[in-house]
Parts: sequence; C-alpha cells; structure tokens
Amino acid sequence: MPPSSSRHVTTAPVPAGAARTPFPKLLPWLLLVGGAIGLIAAGVLTVEKIALLRDPAYIPSCSINPILSCGSVMTKPQAEAFGFPNPLLGIAGFAIVTTIGAALLAGATFHRWFWLGLQAGVTFGVVFVHWLIFQSLYRIQALCPYCMAVWAVTIPIFWYVTLHNLNRGHLPTTGSSRRVVALGTRLHAVPLTIWTVALLTLIGEQFWSYWRTLT
Repeated sequence: MPPSSSRHVTTAPVPAGAARTPFPKLLPWLLLVGGAIGLIAAGVLTVEKIALLRDPAYIPSCSINPILSCGSVMTKPQAEAFGFPNPLLGIAGFAIVTTIGAALLAGATFHRWFWLGLQAGVTFGVVFVHWLIFQSLYRIQALCPYCMAVWAVTIPIFWYVTLHNLNRGHLPTTGSSRRVVALGTRLHAVPLTIWTVALLTLIGEQFWSYWRTLT
C-alpha cells in the first residue's frame, strides 16, 4: 500500500515566559505609533531650531501665545542640555523605538540584553523629560507644544516597557515586589492616568493666572 499522505503538523514552541508577557498587542503598537509621534515632533523642532539659528527674528510655528511658545524655550540653555539641540536626541531615540515597534509587529523576538538596553534608553528618556518639564514650568515658564507631544509619548513608552521587562523577568524582582508588579500590570492604566493628571495639574496651577485671562 502507498505510504500515508497524512502529515504531522508541528507548532513552534512558545518562548519561555511568553505566558507572562502583558499587552502582547499594545506594546508593539505603542512603540511604533508613539515612537513615530515623538520622531515627527523632534524632527519639526529640529527644523524650527535651524530656522531660528538662521534668522534670530524668526517666529516658530508653535509660538502661539506667551505661554505656548516654542521660541521662548528654544533660545534657553536648557534647550541644549548636552551642548547640542535636544531634539537631535529625540530623533535618534524615537527612530530606534519606532523600529523596535515595527520589528515586534513583524514577529521579531529579542534577547534579554536587548530589552535591558531599551529599558536603559527609555529610563534616561523619562528622567530627561521630567527635568525638561521642571525647567519649562518653573525656570523658563513657557510651554513648547511639540515638546509636550514628546512628553506625552515618552511616559507611556517607559511605563509599558518597564512592565514588560518586569513581567518577563528581564528586571529582577523579589517575592513582595512581584505582587506589586502583578497589581501594577492588572491596573496598568491607573498609575498612568494619575501620572498624567498630576502633570496636567502642575501645568494648570503654574499658569492659572494666564488661563483665567482667556475666559
């Protein structure tokens, strides 16, 4: 008799820890879309900065009023924290984040060292962003709309990359901290919402006297 034509179908093994991977769809899309938004904002800021260097009298497109004024921010030393325009950091960083998001959506997997490298990058980004927030609110006393777009995507990118690394074991956890991680993962939107409301409250409080004049 001819050999049976039936074939055994095998499936790829599930990666270790995959069952503990939170937000399998959200994280790749967040990195892709959030990274793209940050990249565009950083790119526009770079173009505006070049125009301002060419013509000191140039008024950036995001200088809307005395508070929402990119020009007021761009001309301050804080706009070149490392000796060059800050948006150049954003272009490099968000290009990497966008690429990682696209790779994850295409089915790529990365080793622990890669995720730790991404963790280091997003941690630097979120710390730097909060330094810039402080400088904008309490030193420069002006807001840059494109900078705020960068703030808006950096914070959730940091939060969800951190949750991913904690759940996958890329970042070390103890017995008690695992319960905190599990709670944070289950209620992941709550800390992010509180974080956002806190920043909006600081912005509203700092410029309340100006907001009142608009009513």
